[in-house]
Amino acid sequence: MVKQEKRIIDLSTSLSEVWRVLTEEEREILRNNSKIQNFKRNEKIYCEGDDSVDMMCLLKGKVKIYKEGVGGRSQIIRVIKPIQYFAYRAAFAREPYLTNASAFEASTICIIPMTIVEKLIYGNPNLAMFFIRQLSVDLGVADERTVNLTQKHIRGRLAESLLFLRDSYGLEEDGATISIYLSRVDLANLSNMTTSNAIRTLSTFVSEHIIAMDGRKIKIIDEDRLRKISRRG
Repeated sequence: MVKQEKRIIDLSTSLSEVWRVLTEEEREILRNNSKIQNFKRNEKIYCEGDDSVDMMCLLKGKVKIYKEGVGGRSQIIRVIKPIQYFAYRAAFAREPYLTNASAFEASTICIIPMTIVEKLIYGNPNLAMFFIRQLSVDLGVADERTVNLTQKHIRGRLAESLLFLRDSYGLEEDGATISIYLSRVDLANLSNMTTSNAIRTLSTFVSEHIIAMDGRKIKIIDEDRLRKISRRG
């Protein structure tokens, strides 16, 4: 079982920048101190207020990072795709998690103690630069989304969210269907709007032949128009 987990870690992380900047000895340290954990659809991965003691790498599946808001409404802050690292910011800040994470679908995650990560950082400046760059990218994305989700109108926000999902997870083999199936609630939480507004706006996009829908599947028919709506806000 341990050998199988190591093989999963090797195969799934070999393309990541973290893996490339490590020496073989450092990779072995990660292998020996990592564990694989499976999460069911909608299962919580960590909760706001939990101690932040691990870094995580999504090996398979899809994960959302979100925060509970006023009146029970949630705001999806980020989405995580395979071979992406997450859950380490709070540990670097020496604070508990400020957000929640749960699986959009059945997911497999590699969990690495932050004590091991920090030990490797002290001896490898390339690894330190990876985290500096990644945190900087995440901050830039967060700044841009904060402005867009507060200043754009409903149509612009929903169009941006659909494009955000398309850019994050790609398209299925038909070259048009977004490769993630969100509930209307999740899509509304990603777009900073009520569920009823999300449903109405989706229906409008369908009637305007911008998208097509089949249950939770969303097919982009006219990407140019969708991008124009997003830009205009």
